[in-house]
Amino acid sequence: MIDNLRELPISERIRIVEDIWDSIAADQSALPLTKEQRTELDGRLAAYKADGVKGRIANDVIAEMKSFGP
Repeated sequence: MIDNLRELPISERIRIVEDIWDSIAADQSALPLTKEQRTELDGRLAAYKADGVKGRIANDVIAEMKSFGP
């Protein structure tokens, strides 16, 4: 099967990967969180609620990072 996939153009292989990823994302209940993951998420949510900082717009952060040079 892998050899057959390698015969496809890269754009088609990317589309297949995206389709597979979308199918996984659509069935997230099949991958329950571990206790450690739940604890980490709860801690991050509590920190966000305590801090109240909503964050920054991604484009602003990227522009700032680019301003530091290559």
